[in-house]
Amino acid sequence: MKLVLFDCDGTLVDSAGLIHEVMRHTFIAFGKPEPALETTKSIIGLTLDIAIARMDGKPHADDEAVAMAAHYKKIFADVRRDSGFGETMFDGIREVLDALIARDDIWLGAVTGKSRRGLELILEGHGLKPHFLFCRTADECPSKPHPAMVTECCDEAGMAPRETIVIGDAIYDMQMAKAAGATAIGVAWGYANPDELWKAGADAVVERPADLLAYIH
Repeated sequence: MKLVLFDCDGTLVDSAGLIHEVMRHTFIAFGKPEPALETTKSIIGLTLDIAIARMDGKPHADDEAVAMAAHYKKIFADVRRDSGFGETMFDGIREVLDALIARDDIWLGAVTGKSRRGLELILEGHGLKPHFLFCRTADECPSKPHPAMVTECCDEAGMAPRETIVIGDAIYDMQMAKAAGATAIGVAWGYANPDELWKAGADAVVERPADLLAYIH
């Protein structure tokens, strides 16, 4: 039996455009320069207040970063509705997920820096909620790369970390997996480049979603 835990943004769905648009509105609302898209991409995966603090050049999430995170959450739904941005599933991901849930030796889960509401919005929107049995979000656990998201899913599933595979596009995913004692598989279609994933401890980096099936098998 294996537990396979997927990151969300940059791994299952391409949400960088939407996240950046909400960040842009948030920074403007607080009288700050608009961030560059690459800056936004570099923090995707972190818990929101920590992500905003890093984008603003701060080492830690202070009161202003917390306030900006609250504003981000407040305007997210409106920006999502009005901007035309969404969270498009990467080509080939659905086929991989369908192949995995068809197996009786695989359980799927999600580990993400999104809120619980944000994750469920994406899973429900793509008809994926029944696929994911074990999920941890920024609402329940410390920010990646802390291993709690992985270890709590393992505990809930009754699986050991050595029987668990974490799949993600960010260095924080790789670091989280290794800190938990799980296998780390990086994906090259997300927001970090493969060299960064290898340096962060990836056990493998795949170019296409279909390649995941061979590694999981």
